[in-house]
Amino acid sequence: MYKEIFEKLEKDNVKFIQLQFTDLYGIIKSLTIPVKHLGDSFQYGTWFDGSSIEGFARIHESDMFLKPDVDTYAVIPWLTSPDGNTARFICDVFNPDGTPFEGDPRYILKKVIAEAKAMGYEFNTGPELEFFLFRKENGLQALPHDRAGYFDLTTDQAYNIRRDMVVALEQFGIDVEASHHECAPAQHEIDFRYGTALKTADAASTLRFVLKAVAQKHDLYVSFMPKPIMGMAGSGMHVHQSLFDLKTGENLFYDEKDKYKLSKIAYNFIAGLMKNIKGLSAVLSPTVNSYKRLVPGYEAPVYICWARTNRSALVRVPQYSAGKIKSTRIELRCPDPSCNIYLAFAVMLKAGLDGIKNKLVPAQAVEEDVYHFDEEKLNSLGISTLPHSLLEAIKEMEKNDIARETLGEHTFNKYLDAKMKEWDEFRLQVTQWELDKYLEIY
Repeated sequence: MYKEIFEKLEKDNVKFIQLQFTDLYGIIKSLTIPVKHLGDSFQYGTWFDGSSIEGFARIHESDMFLKPDVDTYAVIPWLTSPDGNTARFICDVFNPDGTPFEGDPRYILKKVIAEAKAMGYEFNTGPELEFFLFRKENGLQALPHDRAGYFDLTTDQAYNIRRDMVVALEQFGIDVEASHHECAPAQHEIDFRYGTALKTADAASTLRFVLKAVAQKHDLYVSFMPKPIMGMAGSGMHVHQSLFDLKTGENLFYDEKDKYKLSKIAYNFIAGLMKNIKGLSAVLSPTVNSYKRLVPGYEAPVYICWARTNRSALVRVPQYSAGKIKSTRIELRCPDPSCNIYLAFAVMLKAGLDGIKNKLVPAQAVEEDVYHFDEEKLNSLGISTLPHSLLEAIKEMEKNDIARETLGEHTFNKYLDAKMKEWDEFRLQVTQWELDKYLEIY
């Protein structure tokens, strides 16, 4: 089973292996072993202290082990040397008795994927991660390093850096489809090929650490913070998604007779997302800063509705292209790239399946710009809003059954505790805005 991998390791002159996994926040953690111990890691696992990882075990139950996923092998391009290269594997986390660890985000996604497969569905996703490139000035102040705008053709440093990022991503087996400048100065986006949810979650998590490493080589740094600059567009992670038939390979979201070319299953899925979205916001938009992005005026969704051309809607249906049946999909626009991508995909799929199981039907599409609606019109159309803060999102999540079922009791409670701690830490801060506003006049 592992013969091909060991042949690659020898051919690639690999001497060290990074075993990677993610914590509750989606931050990549790793430990490094000599390549001679990889066989044991495949067979028996590699032990580590789970109590040191956010959201994992308590001190008295800390022992866990990692098992590498052979399909995630890649040589790390910036860790090469004539003396030997370093490769990585993404790992699954296990308890001492050999059972999957229920708090492993990758396992949580795998569980919901298995539920979808039992219903005959393959869940496909395509996340679009936006990010900012910053440089340090005098070692203290971070400033945008360019002044370009959306899709601008730039010949400055940003173009060369994005090119280096694409090259590095392709060395990890990630099929990049496009890269471009985004709306705000120093804001960019790199998109890769649509695919099965676990594969794209692995790819998106990989993209975040690859981009940071490439930027560091250029004396810059990448931030996936949702709203790093006041008054400018924030960074989202729009997620395209669809269900395919496991047996036939057909796109189950497509219906030729429908106005939007969407099937009943697609409408059920949309309705499931919209019904549960408030309770999922703390997972999809997980930071205090996330809610500085989710405000009117920057194409970030605030109102819970769906449409085709209306980019202020929570769920958008991309335009159908004749003959491209497999491309029929929906786009959820509220997630941002600070989320744990495995958990985000898991709760989105679970909510969509909830819509299918209960045959939920969404309200009519709203193709007008919802930002121009007054309170009376919003109420008449039954359009409510996403949570306005992380605290509101936490309160919504506490009463959401889909979030609880998806994460499981262990992770659900750990996650809420961690987010409440984050909120409490924030609310105790005395900010520069408060000092400027109140210090002298009171």
